[in-house]
Amino acid sequence: MSDSIKRVVLAFSGGLDTSVILKWLQQEYQCEVVTFTADLGQGEELGPARRVAETLGVKPEHIFIDDLREEFVKDFVFPMMRANALYEGLYLLGTSIARPLISKRQIEIAKLTGADAVSHGATGKGNDQIRFELGYYGLNPDVKVIAPWREWDLTSRSRLIEFAEKHQIPVPKDKRGEAPFSTDANMLHTSSEGKVLED
Repeated sequence: MSDSIKRVVLAFSGGLDTSVILKWLQQEYQCEVVTFTADLGQGEELGPARRVAETLGVKPEHIFIDDLREEFVKDFVFPMMRANALYEGLYLLGTSIARPLISKRQIEIAKLTGADAVSHGATGKGNDQIRFELGYYGLNPDVKVIAPWREWDLTSRSRLIEFAEKHQIPVPKDKRGEAPFSTDANMLHTSSEGKVLED
């Protein structure tokens, strides 16, 4: 896609979306991918991230799993609580308040590793893409941002699973008996999203 991008830092969970994005970046941009997983207190989700990144060919020195829990609570959660920030007076902003911190660390890792670009797995359906990208551009106005959901033709969960199977990406797929939703967790809260609604 772009000859000018040699290395990209991907906000990486090790789940279906970002695992497919990792492989897609390697193929479409012919670039090296650095993965960054933020430990924000989500617990067991951290384990698969390193294994999946290694399986997909990311060099060990380019796999970052950073413990950001203290900074998250001190600089983001506490100020948010002091401001009584709730969406529509009810909803904790646990997912959205984490995005600026993740963006900040991605930009730092891009500088550290000499990366040309950053990438995220936010879909075009919500404000997450804006949260990530405002953070990126606020810290480095010249950074290149790759937003796969605005570029590719993998427009549903079933298409992502097909891509994963075709490219032997080790991600769990829907089976009978599995929860019909996906989650995003951190120290502040856990949000859930219906898998059926994603298609």
